Amino acid sequence: MDNAVAELSKLPGIGRKTALRLALHLLRQEKETSLALGTSIIEMRENIRYCRRCHNISENELCPFCSDPRRDSKTVCVVENVKDVLTVEATREHNGLYHVLGGLISPLDGVSPSDLEIDSLVKRVKEEKIEEIILALSPTMEGDTTNFYIYRKLAGLPVKITMLARGLAIGNELEYADELTLGRSILNRTPFSDSFHE
Repeated sequence: MDNAVAELSKLPGIGRKTALRLALHLLRQEKETSLALGTSIIEMRENIRYCRRCHNISENELCPFCSDPRRDSKTVCVVENVKDVLTVEATREHNGLYHVLGGLISPLDGVSPSDLEIDSLVKRVKEEKIEEIILALSPTMEGDTTNFYIYRKLAGLPVKITMLARGLAIGNELEYADELTLGRSILNRTPFSDSFHE
């Protein structure tokens, strides 16, 4: 019981009391319920990998978006993490592909550009002849820093760089934006170069 509580309390947002409550709940259930939970977690860890092209989660070498020929392969939406892919997809306003960075540049947290999938994005733009990059990062200090870094890395390449319209509140995480606001931000995206003065 102590081991189960200790492991459950390692999950984000789960303290020791909640972990104990969850463990006791699982004990009250049929044995099959707990076994099904354990099996599904093991299967997830063994079968889920990262897409070799966009770094989204996938059961295959390419994720469902990258392997779908109906998607616009010339437009790539750049997001911080896998949750943001799901958030943008929920708007039904983006029919292109994705590129998951795996975080944002944050020197205070020890996250540098080399820790993120930025070089692989530049490589994709060069090799896949991508026509538009949509920077869909959260409008925070770290998001803006990462946007600017990517903009600089892509300077000189024949690609249009846009960003979400600022209908999103400054400082908010993308995953907490409502679908309508985020959808309109995608539709009304603006050239990234308009967001600053060089």
